[in-house]
Amino acid sequence: MLFVLIALWAIAAIIWLSDRRSAVNRWLGAVAFTGGAGALAAVLDLQWLPAAAEAGMNEVAQQLLYRLQAVSSLVSYYGLPYSFVLFANAYRPVRMTKRIQALMPFLLLIPIVLCVVFTPFYTRMYPISFQIVVWWAVPYIVYGAVQVLLKRQLQASFSRTHWIICSVVLPPVMFSMVMNYVFPSFGMLRMWVYNTWIVGLGVTVFVIALFTYGFMGVRVNIDRRRYDSTLRAVTSGTAILNHAIKNDAGKMRLFSEKMKAYAIATDQKELLADIETVLGASRHMQEMLQRVHRRTEDLMLRVEAVDLAEIIEQTMKSYGPVLGSVTLQTSLIKGWVCRIDPAQFSEALGNITANALEAMKGEGELLVQLSETKRELIVEIKDTGPGLSKSEAAKVLEPFYTTKSGSDINFGLGLPYAYHVMRKHKGMLNLRSKPGVGTSVFLIFVKRAIQAERSAAYAERSNTNE
Repeated sequence: MLFVLIALWAIAAIIWLSDRRSAVNRWLGAVAFTGGAGALAAVLDLQWLPAAAEAGMNEVAQQLLYRLQAVSSLVSYYGLPYSFVLFANAYRPVRMTKRIQALMPFLLLIPIVLCVVFTPFYTRMYPISFQIVVWWAVPYIVYGAVQVLLKRQLQASFSRTHWIICSVVLPPVMFSMVMNYVFPSFGMLRMWVYNTWIVGLGVTVFVIALFTYGFMGVRVNIDRRRYDSTLRAVTSGTAILNHAIKNDAGKMRLFSEKMKAYAIATDQKELLADIETVLGASRHMQEMLQRVHRRTEDLMLRVEAVDLAEIIEQTMKSYGPVLGSVTLQTSLIKGWVCRIDPAQFSEALGNITANALEAMKGEGELLVQLSETKRELIVEIKDTGPGLSKSEAAKVLEPFYTTKSGSDINFGLGLPYAYHVMRKHKGMLNLRSKPGVGTSVFLIFVKRAIQAERSAAYAERSNTNE
């Protein structure tokens, strides 16, 4: 049980620290914490209290340990179903008025308060009145499990994350429901000792998912810090390089122009040709430096209120002449007015579109869609190109990495630039790719961060359709 205590509280800490403002993370962390509280009560019951009695610890200290056990046990028994049902409601929001939504945590507390006030207090054999608590705890957990399982994924590529959550969370919670509430209500007490194995399995899945795919955004945050630090290094490096070479390239052009004038005056055609070569090289050098610098410099956003769907439509319209045999499909939820930098976002979207078209080599299908969740607006750019291997997909956000060999104008900065733009907007860039199937890039805006509001006309139309 000590392992369960450490593992569950460590998981709670990881989930809480990954995103403190997310209600989903907040309540899922509470599920892990209350489960850990039950493990603490078990450790006190099976190990620490007997050891304290054998060691001859004074009565006051033993009473303190006993009270800690009582509190931990009650927190677990009452807190687990409560926090789990609130996690489920946050994970798959139920349509309700804002007033009811704000009151929901308090309404769900009513059975707990009634049990605390009107049922016998804690004893080591009967920590709660199982035959009463089972009538609200089991419905809370079953309802929460159904809510989690029925969550609809707007993007099929996110289903893996959903099923990881189901695999990590649901088996331990459902097993605990049976062992902690159902069996004890029939007189089969202390069945919680069997929870260790199923919780251990859940912890194992959590650890594997954490380091392989990420869990509740944790691995994404690690990747973000790595990409952010890499971009900062590239930004400072290209700034120094640009400053150092720019002056020398300028000198080359200045003296080459003088030599060019002399070659013309003296009618030295061979020298003139050589000088033109040097001038062309210096111009090319400066142009290349400027391209790299523009893509890696620290962005200063110039935000304004714009219709996100209109910006997407305008950007995609400019790619009409180069589509070739590529079929472009758009599916855009209209009416979302957001405070973003339209020029930077359009450039980022254009870079991703250009990558997709180049990957498809003039044939295939390109889907651009704007969808929404309760908290986010998601722009997906999906192509039917050759896709990327896992090793390639893991590197595409690294500056200067490119899968396009033989191109001297591609620096591998398109996706890092798009990632940089999204981070400046406090959003995310996710990528999903499969060899032989294609690639999807998701630009995810947090509604609150970009002050997204549905225009009155579209909001009214949406409510009418519902």
